[in-house]
Amino acid sequence: MIVIDNKLVSDEIISEQFVCDLNKCKGGCCVDGDAGAPLSKDELEKLNEVCEAVLPYLAEENQIELLKQGRYVYDKEFGWVTPTIQSKVCVYGITDKNGIVKCGIEQAYNDGKVNWKKPISCHLFPIRVKLSRNKQTEYVNYEPREDLCSAACVLGKKLKVPVYVFLKDALVRKYGAGFYETLEATAKHLKQ
Repeated sequence: MIVIDNKLVSDEIISEQFVCDLNKCKGGCCVDGDAGAPLSKDELEKLNEVCEAVLPYLAEENQIELLKQGRYVYDKEFGWVTPTIQSKVCVYGITDKNGIVKCGIEQAYNDGKVNWKKPISCHLFPIRVKLSRNKQTEYVNYEPREDLCSAACVLGKKLKVPVYVFLKDALVRKYGAGFYETLEATAKHLKQ
């Protein structure tokens, strides 16, 4: 375990390798799960801000579900999450011509239509963050899905890309450049 400020970072974030292989998993993390993507309270307002600009990217079925369920829903186990269609695909998911599910919010961001990339829980995946009961400590864990992420683990090993390197942008977005620099320095120190 690596301690940086009030964050306990699992060793696997440094020791394991991972690179998403969308051609193999087809964006399954947007489809497979017990609920939609976890959202922070700040992100609820972000969804309210970007939703209208994201709607044109979504299929009609997704738009109808958004009207029915709302931009986010509350799940007893996971808290605020993105809505899903039939407890499967995220309502913000879009499928490209190759059958890969991607994020409609991120596509709108890439096209310059919105200034928010996507929920941080999606950006960080397969890192999952949980707060301690007293909300003073964050547990930052590497939790790839065994079947779904096996191709990403193989590709990461082949390319020799540690998890923290693959997720640099997301880690900097969540915790800042100082956190990432400390994590990177720790990784280099442990490698010696």
